[in-house]
Amino acid sequence: MVGVNDRLPILDLSRAHAEIRDEVRGALERVFDAQSFILGREVRTFEEHVESYLEIPDGSAVGCASGTDALLLALMALDVGPGDEVVTTPYSFFATAAAVVRLGATPVFADIDPATYNIDLNDVERRMTPRTKVFLPVHLFGQTVPIEGIAELCAERGVAIVEDAAQAFGAWRRVGDRIERAGAMGDVGCFSFFPTKNLGGCGDGGMVAARDAGRAGRMRRLRVHGEGSTYFHEEVGLNSRLDALQAAVLDVKLPYLERWNSERRLIADRYRMFFESRGLTDRVTLPEELEGNHHIYHQYVVRVTERDGLMAHLEGQGIGARVYYPLPLHLQPCFAFLGGRPGDFPEAERLSREALALPVFPGLRAEEQERLVDAVEAFLG
Repeated sequence: MVGVNDRLPILDLSRAHAEIRDEVRGALERVFDAQSFILGREVRTFEEHVESYLEIPDGSAVGCASGTDALLLALMALDVGPGDEVVTTPYSFFATAAAVVRLGATPVFADIDPATYNIDLNDVERRMTPRTKVFLPVHLFGQTVPIEGIAELCAERGVAIVEDAAQAFGAWRRVGDRIERAGAMGDVGCFSFFPTKNLGGCGDGGMVAARDAGRAGRMRRLRVHGEGSTYFHEEVGLNSRLDALQAAVLDVKLPYLERWNSERRLIADRYRMFFESRGLTDRVTLPEELEGNHHIYHQYVVRVTERDGLMAHLEGQGIGARVYYPLPLHLQPCFAFLGGRPGDFPEAERLSREALALPVFPGLRAEEQERLVDAVEAFLG
């Protein structure tokens, strides 16, 4: 019988929080003392620090209520609506396609690269039509899509690039002699600050970032009901404001992000060492980092043919693991009207049967990882 203290969770936020507990409490007290809870100075300060971190123009980062709303705001600012198509991946969190459908547009899926799990740019090109208005790549699990490979084509066809960087705050890619940060490569970048993210708050929160100052200003207006000035509405927007409490907590965490992401990369290296030393890499396919990428391992996802049996075995040993994602978006019941059928996107469908996320978080110890790999070895034989 595995005791509570013997469990290895899929995620333990308390370990990273322990080193910043006093700073977070101080930030929260500052907000309560000011009694200013919606937008305001705390939010703008955090936006400014994000602009500096991402090396994007002043005023281009716009805090909002969630990563889902970030996608909605981005697409609304590009006037996406009925008759438009948005090319994206079928292997992602639900919000990626849901934001498109909510605006009356049509998500058009392209299959994935089986090595990186990200969208296959060659298939993206095949799926584009004259109705394609946006290309929406997802930097899945913390690894960027090499969108420079399709940026010129998108520009020629007047297709905007909206990055879903919800899982990739801090990831980057070397392109020539430049560092391109996830969320700052395309026309608009969308981020989530859900608590489980590498940069996570104490509740929901999100952000959009736009290259174009006019578009950023429009998203800033759209997040407050399309209000240009108090009680004067230029268009119908959303109620999607970032809370000051979330911004204050996130601003405390931002200076720690690089170190925490480096620790995640170290954890990924240790997993590879343990799996290779036991000769398991013929049965467990480890994640690949695309050349030029700086993967931040929001999730550490392996591929195992015997996935469900292994997950049950790990659970029996008190070890957390999770499936991201068990059903691709084109097969979700609510998207049946799109006409998706099994076999349409074989790589995404195969990954949905094989993908297993293992624990990865700041503070995860080498002996805990070794215990997990020992359990995998015992199951696979």
